[in-house]
Amino acid sequence: MFNAINNFLETLDSLVWGVPLIVLILFTGLLLTIRLGGMQFAKLGMAFGLMFKNDKSGMKGEVSSFGALCTALSATIGTGNIVGVATAIAAGGPGALFWMWLAALVGTATKYAECMLAVKYRTVAKDGHIIGGPFYYIEKGMGAKWKWLASIFAVFGVMVGLFGIGTFTQINGITSAIKGFFDPNSVNTISLFGMDYSVVTVISGIILTICVALVLIGGLKRISSVAQVVVPFMAIFYILCGVLIILLNLNKIPDAFVQIFQGAFGLKAAAGGALGAMMVAMQKGIARGIFSNEAGIGSAPIAAAAAKVDEPVKQGLVSMLGTVIDTLMICTMTGLAIIVTGAFKVEGLEGANVTSYAFQKGLPFPTQFSAFLLMCCLVFFAFTTILGWNYYSEKCLEYLTGENTKAVRVYRWLYIFCVFIGPYMTVSAVWTIADIVNGLMAIPNLIALIALNGVVVADTKAYFNKLKADKTDNLGAKVTEFNKELSKDDSAAS
Repeated sequence: MFNAINNFLETLDSLVWGVPLIVLILFTGLLLTIRLGGMQFAKLGMAFGLMFKNDKSGMKGEVSSFGALCTALSATIGTGNIVGVATAIAAGGPGALFWMWLAALVGTATKYAECMLAVKYRTVAKDGHIIGGPFYYIEKGMGAKWKWLASIFAVFGVMVGLFGIGTFTQINGITSAIKGFFDPNSVNTISLFGMDYSVVTVISGIILTICVALVLIGGLKRISSVAQVVVPFMAIFYILCGVLIILLNLNKIPDAFVQIFQGAFGLKAAAGGALGAMMVAMQKGIARGIFSNEAGIGSAPIAAAAAKVDEPVKQGLVSMLGTVIDTLMICTMTGLAIIVTGAFKVEGLEGANVTSYAFQKGLPFPTQFSAFLLMCCLVFFAFTTILGWNYYSEKCLEYLTGENTKAVRVYRWLYIFCVFIGPYMTVSAVWTIADIVNGLMAIPNLIALIALNGVVVADTKAYFNKLKADKTDNLGAKVTEFNKELSKDDSAAS
């Protein structure tokens, strides 16, 4: 029975993540990149500068601009960076990393556009809190006749929270990592649901479920406050570990890049199999890349809409940094560590165990200590992702139910229940389900971004033209003031 279910899920996954969706994702990113003049490159420095400057009293919103970014990063920096990269390279070879990069480069423009639109079209709920995201910029930007598309997005958003990125993949990754460290051989087991599970898996699953429940009760502000502490610290720590592995294996880096580019285009495949190898690398790389940074899925705009910011363009710039930090930095560290240590070639390893092997072999510490470091990173990353995706999926449900708070409270407990049962799902089934619902959620959002690309470009140009005009006016005022002072000095001298 399990084999039949897995075969069905894999078939559905191949259909959802086939050539049409891959083309749609890349086309949207390329279209926005071209129409915005490569903003993700030209305005990158400005984006980092704005990160901490947007939070001013009196602005509409619930959390700071940095808090909104951290909330979004809390949902993106998770098992996708550690487990997702490993599964992509294990299935698609080193070439999958190239397609993750490409998806991220064009996806940065996508992330800018969707988060900018979220702030532009956000609204105030009945109880005074801010709500926004693709469902509102579809309905308000494209028109009320497209409300059905907004509703489809929201339905898939709830599904992704319950069955995709939010619950199963995260808690499964956490408990697998903890079990791999404390009880790798399943010495102590307990029988549940007709199968034997490690006691460590059961205990860690229960503890994490309780911790999730305690934070979720506090809502967005508590999620944001936790994310602002955990995300920056763990991201920097993880990157430093990755950099150390790379520095200790510098002689292998050139060959790693050769493997990445050869694998990306199937150059090492046997005659006639190059296209097939390339398609597998492309599918796994883009799917896992989107899973990791969520550019185009439409999740980050939900957090961006709650930011205390006066200009939609400002939050768009800050939010696009999420893709840079998530994929171009953290996923790259994971991918290179796996390739230079050859972890993806070791038979019998899957999921977090691939990355764990890379850390154990690549870091100059005792293997148990290296495994412990990775376990800690995975636990904190995945924990914050669970929190972030609860917020996203709740907002989708709010939209579907007309802000019915009772439905949201019921859903919150259902979400916690899914976290509870997540450790007992199989790794392959978990990731396949996540891929399917992610792809389905992305489709209505990408359609909206293509339809509203003119609005994005017009508002962006208007903002930067205003900035230039303000600078010119300020410069003119300073020159005038200087001339007045100079005239006064001349008069006094004469």
